[in-house]
Amino acid sequence: MAISSDVKLGKNTQIFHPDLVNLYGCEIGDETKIGTFVEIQKNVRVGKRCKISSHSFLCEGVMIEDEVFIGHGVKFTNDLYPRATNEDSSLKIESDWYALKTLVKHGASIGSNATILPGITIGKKALIGAGSVVTTDIPDYAIAVGVPSRITGDIRTQNINLDIKITNE
Repeated sequence: MAISSDVKLGKNTQIFHPDLVNLYGCEIGDETKIGTFVEIQKNVRVGKRCKISSHSFLCEGVMIEDEVFIGHGVKFTNDLYPRATNEDSSLKIESDWYALKTLVKHGASIGSNATILPGITIGKKALIGAGSVVTTDIPDYAIAVGVPSRITGDIRTQNINLDIKITNE
């Protein structure tokens, strides 16, 4: 595992166990914390003051705005119809597919072991429950849980405080 020389790291970014992460071609904002065994692929942008917990995977096409929490083992995907080969049975190469874009807006929180399908927008301060599979856009402030995820509430009416206070791991 490694941190590639083409990674743009913001000021005061903390990477726990840098020899146990895989970062390449991505941009990480100021004061963001990245846990152990995280992979962040090329063309991913992670905003300022985010927390990316251990064992998470952020693939090409993912955009994380500021102050977002990503729980342990969260997986993003970027291909709705993944295949190993083309119609002629040749192995697919990078130019054979297009990474769909996924956006996680300011202050959202994604619980441990959630899976986020490609082309999704998760709204501002939205809360995704642990283990959820997000298959559709989630509005600002929504609480979404389940497989597939469904909206069960609004953080503004549930007395949920999502102010992120990043502490040492």
